[in-house]
Amino acid sequence: MAHRFSPRAMRRRAAAGFTLIEVLIVLVIVLAIGAIVAVNLMPRRDQALEDTERVQLRMIESALEQFYLDMGRYPTEDEGIAALWDKTKLEDENEQSKHMGNYFAQGKKNLKDRWGNEYGYRPIDDEAGATGEEADGRKYELWSNGKDGEEGTADDIKLDESTDEETDSGDSGI
Repeated sequence: MAHRFSPRAMRRRAAAGFTLIEVLIVLVIVLAIGAIVAVNLMPRRDQALEDTERVQLRMIESALEQFYLDMGRYPTEDEGIAALWDKTKLEDENEQSKHMGNYFAQGKKNLKDRWGNEYGYRPIDDEAGATGEEADGRKYELWSNGKDGEEGTADDIKLDESTDEETDSGDSGI
């Protein structure tokens, strides 16, 4: 009868592979590391989505500026940003003839934010007492309602707001 600590018995045990407990311990360690990584990356994902929305807002801003160059004005609140791709939104036939087609390089239509909501657009009416300073010198406000889809909540993403990193990076000591 072979002794359980003999070299032959040890080789048989080594050739048999890992035990179930050893495999489970490795699996638990891998899952724990994965959970730690996921928890640390989730805030970055949300920030990346907001940054992507700001890029989209800048693209709409560029199209609004092109519209302004062609028409001499920004779209009205009734026309909205749909006037950037649909000239039938313009009431004046004379203006429809000046409309240069789709003002987006990619030919986008019916723009929606990442959460499936329409973008908010509102011209600032100087005659009603609003100043351009309210929209960072712009003659309009442009925003995404964010994840909850409701205007005026904390998760709204506005064109004139910068991220915390951008505002904190300045030299405050001088």
